[in-house]
Amino acid sequence: MRLTQHTDYAIRVLMFATSLWDSGRLASIREIAEAYGVSENHLMKVVHRLGQAGLLHTQRGRNGGLRLARDPARTRLGDVVRAMEEDMALVECFTDHSTCPLSGACALANALDKARAAFLAELDRHTLADLVPRARARQIIALSGRLATATQQRRAT
Repeated sequence: MRLTQHTDYAIRVLMFATSLWDSGRLASIREIAEAYGVSENHLMKVVHRLGQAGLLHTQRGRNGGLRLARDPARTRLGDVVRAMEEDMALVECFTDHSTCPLSGACALANALDKARAAFLAELDRHTLADLVPRARARQIIALSGRLATATQQRRAT
């Protein structure tokens, strides 16, 4: 199974927001994009979807930004993946419009469904707090400062 880039970026955004949880500071999309070296436009879509899923609170305006909607210890990684992945159908026979002639007579779908369930169950064992312990939070926050400084230096030359 392979997660989409959208889900990958969503997890990164949530990890960045987790790193700021104790400080109460809002993060900006620009800051996160610079920290990870990804497109701001793409992150806007990701942040919008995370907000719709109830995983982030967003605040518009001059002093706006984003923050986690709830304690990172209560946000399971499996829930993030379920919210962000549009299609968890590993094969066509998982869909309502399957045209597979083996439907009903094949054990593949059952085996893959169990594998998908095990994958999500393992992710459910981990929270955002597990992914970003306090010791690592400072490292993630430092990414934005280092990359912003490097970007400013490149622009000056």
